[in-house]
Amino acid sequence: MAAGGRCPECGSAALVEDAHYAQQQLVCAACGCVLAEGLLTTTYTDEEHLREVSYSQSTGQKEQLSRSLQRGIRRVQDLCKVLQLPAVFEETAVSYFQRALQHPSFHLVSLEKKELLGGCCVFVTCRQHNWPLTMGTICSLLYAKQELFASVFLSLQKELELCVPALSLADLVKTHLNSFQLFQHSADVPARFVEDKEKMVARTMQMVELASETWLVTGRHPIPIVTAAAYLSWQSLQPAARLTCTLAQFCKVAGVDLPPPARLRLKELLEILLRMASQLAWLRVLHVDKKTVVKHIGDLLQHRIFLLKNAFCLEEEAQQCATVPGERSRGSSPVAGGAAQEESRPSEEKRRREGSPRPLLPPCLINPRKRLRTAALSASDCAITGDEPISDSEIEQYLRGPEEIRAFRKAKVWP
Repeated sequence: MAAGGRCPECGSAALVEDAHYAQQQLVCAACGCVLAEGLLTTTYTDEEHLREVSYSQSTGQKEQLSRSLQRGIRRVQDLCKVLQLPAVFEETAVSYFQRALQHPSFHLVSLEKKELLGGCCVFVTCRQHNWPLTMGTICSLLYAKQELFASVFLSLQKELELCVPALSLADLVKTHLNSFQLFQHSADVPARFVEDKEKMVARTMQMVELASETWLVTGRHPIPIVTAAAYLSWQSLQPAARLTCTLAQFCKVAGVDLPPPARLRLKELLEILLRMASQLAWLRVLHVDKKTVVKHIGDLLQHRIFLLKNAFCLEEEAQQCATVPGERSRGSSPVAGGAAQEESRPSEEKRRREGSPRPLLPPCLINPRKRLRTAALSASDCAITGDEPISDSEIEQYLRGPEEIRAFRKAKVWP
C-alpha cells in the first residue's frame, strides 16, 4: 500500500506499509529504511495503565521477566501478610527476591522452583531477624514438598552468599506448639485433651533440654524430638486421662503430622526417664515401666541434674566398674552350685544391670548399626597368602622411572 512523502535516506517516493510481526511499519521499498513503526502494548505495567509502547522499546524477554518479577513480588508480599510479618521484613524479602531473579543461576530453573523462591526469601528474612518460623510452615502455605524447598533454599543461600543463623530449640518449641490444636475447646478436641498452652510449652521445653543433655538432639532433625517431648509433656500434665492415648492419636487430635522418627525419639526419651527413675528411692518399690514413668515426669525433671549424675557416669568410671566384677570372677573358684544359683535369678541381675551407671554416650555409639556381611571368598582367593614368589618381570612392571630402578638396585644387587 503506497503512502505519501519521500524517504529521508534516498529520496524515493516508493513508501509501503509492511506488517512485521503483526505490527504495521512504514518502509522505503528502494533502500529498506524504516520510516515509522507502529505501537504495541507489550509490558505488564503499561497494560495496566493502558499505555502503548513501541516494539523497539519492549521485547518478549523483557515482557516475560517483568511479569514474573511482578507476580513474584506480589507472592512475597502476600506471604508476609499471611504470616503477619513487620514491614521491614517484607522489604528485605522483596529485595532478596529481586536479587535472586536477576542472578543467572535462577534464569533457567523450573516454574515450580521460581514459585518457591519467594518463600525461601521470606524464610531467610525471618531467620536473619530471629523470627521463629519453620520450613514446614512455609511449605504448608505454599503446598510444596520440603525436599524441593530445601534444595531451592540451599541454592539461594549459596548463590547470594547469605548468612542464615540456625533457629534455637527454645524458639522452635514455641513455634511448633503454636500449630497444635490442643489449647482451646472445639468439636474435634475432647475436653480431657485440652491443655493450658503455657504449662505445656514450659514442660516441653524442659523435656527438650533433657534430650539435649543426653545426646538425643545431636545430629537429629529437631521436629520429631519436639513432637515426642510434647507428647510426653501433655501426658504428664493429666496422666490419668491421657495414658491410653497413643502418639498417633495425639498428633491426629493436635492437627499435626506424625514424623516417622518420632516413635524412635519417644523410645529413647522413655529409656532416659527410666534410668533416672531408678535413682529415686521412692520409685524403686513401684516397679515403674514405660507407661507409668510418665506420671513421675514432674519429679524427674525437678531433680534432673542430680538424677543424670547418678544414672550415668563418665567412660573412665564405666571401665573401672566393668573391670572390678571381672577381677572378682577370676579370683574365685568355679562352683557348679554357683552357676545354678546365677541361672535361678536372672531378673535380679537384669535389675542390677539397669540400675548400675553406664556412660552417657550418643545413641549411635550405644546401639551401632549392624554392618553388612561381605561375600564369602572363593577358593582361589583363600589360597592367596601374600607370600607367593614374584618374578623379576613382574617387579619391572611396577617400576616407574630410572630413580626407582636405581633405588631397587641399591637394595638388591642384580647381575
